[in-house]
Amino acid sequence: MINKNKIILFDLDGTLIDSTDAIVSTFKHSFNELNFNFNGTDKDIKNLIGYPLDIMYKNLGVDESKVWDFVDSYKNRYRIISKEQTTLLENAYEAVELASKIARVSVVTTKTRMYTIPLLDHFNISQFFEIVTGRENVQNPKPHPEPILVTLTQMNYDRKKDSVWMIGDTKLDLIAANEANINSIGVLCGYGEENELKKYTNHIKKDSFEAIKFLSSNI
Repeated sequence: MINKNKIILFDLDGTLIDSTDAIVSTFKHSFNELNFNFNGTDKDIKNLIGYPLDIMYKNLGVDESKVWDFVDSYKNRYRIISKEQTTLLENAYEAVELASKIARVSVVTTKTRMYTIPLLDHFNISQFFEIVTGRENVQNPKPHPEPILVTLTQMNYDRKKDSVWMIGDTKLDLIAANEANINSIGVLCGYGEENELKKYTNHIKKDSFEAIKFLSSNI
């Protein structure tokens, strides 16, 4: 039976889905389309996954005045290839299904809802989520706490009664959770390194399913 006073928030990329191929290939497409000489590596792109696109492009060397041209190029391409080049992480379906049985569940992602909702539908997990908060729903993306706080407000969160856990694969998720004064679990199925995640949370699990099994025994 769902516990109305427990809330679990999931990050998306690297936590529930593997969209690495889609993201990297789309960055390369935008570089080619806009004649940008990218001298970095795939790892340079992967290391920035979790940040908003404009920040990723700036950090990869694109001039600030041209960043939004690259973002537009990215979005036009990503819309076409996102489903075929994205997979659901192992045990992610089971994680979300179990989470929905023990708590109220939502998604907090830096990906826009325009791309998030079709992916959740594609993998048949959208029915488990109460709220999906994307990049366009906030002024300040993670690691700022705003995406979490906006989500909790929509869920009518009562801090005197409700226990909240954020599950994510990067320090951005965990910092946001700390700033929002909620609990967090770092997972090792995505882009963050264990030694980095340990700086921001006392709870590290192999993947989201292990995280939810832990919570099912402890909340």
